[in-house]
Amino acid sequence: MRRFIFAERNGIYIIDLQKTLRQLEMAQKLARDVVMRGDNVLFVCTKRQLKAVVQSESERCGAMFVTERWLGGLLTNFQTVKKQTRRLKDLESGAESGDFEAYTKKEQLLMSREREKLSKNLSGIKSMVRLPGLLFIVDSKKERIAVNEANKLGIPIVAIVDTNADPDLITVPVAGNDDAIRSVELITRSMADAIIEARQAAPKRQEEQEGEGTTYSSDRGLEAADSDEKKRRKRPRRRRANPEAIAARLKGHGDTPEGDSSAESAESSE
Repeated sequence: MRRFIFAERNGIYIIDLQKTLRQLEMAQKLARDVVMRGDNVLFVCTKRQLKAVVQSESERCGAMFVTERWLGGLLTNFQTVKKQTRRLKDLESGAESGDFEAYTKKEQLLMSREREKLSKNLSGIKSMVRLPGLLFIVDSKKERIAVNEANKLGIPIVAIVDTNADPDLITVPVAGNDDAIRSVELITRSMADAIIEARQAAPKRQEEQEGEGTTYSSDRGLEAADSDEKKRRKRPRRRRANPEAIAARLKGHGDTPEGDSSAESAESSE
């Protein structure tokens, strides 16, 4: 973290805020690109004093979040986690629709406990059907398991790194105090605003692309229709020679009119 430190005073390292601002702009650009590509962002913060801030900002921008505990293998063993999220959805839908009223009280109690346990750890990622395109982590040193899993899968990471962290493990490190509520709230709000802007711009871009696509596809459709019409045009059909009719004509030529009539009838039958 030496390159992000401005000076040292009384044993306290002072972070260079100009470099922090530059890194934050790079992180916002990366988040916009990920959202415009159609992927989602996962916010990760398990600190007790900061998880409420991260959860509120992630819900505001429509991102996923993990604020209770990072489950080992959440990314590398995603298929198992996906089964758990599906189980959570089934339990919630059953409780809302009243399907569990047919069970005994003990079974209802066990299912409610299971729902609360799953909801505590998976409520922020129950809508995740595939791996996220970006991880935003508060305190990369504390969330080292999430950092290792993301690096193993090649998922980019944006993290708030303090002076005791390793920025080489992070795709876009944002130097800052990961224990102060104000600094974390400011950086998290900036990331959420970038995601919201990208989500608002994504439909417009998609409509423009769809409009251009329909124009080109209509031209191609007209050309294809013309070519198909040309192919469908009936070509003059050549009459295939009938040996019996030819023999009858040669045999009856000049003899009797019956032979000619028989040949003509053979040709007409053909």
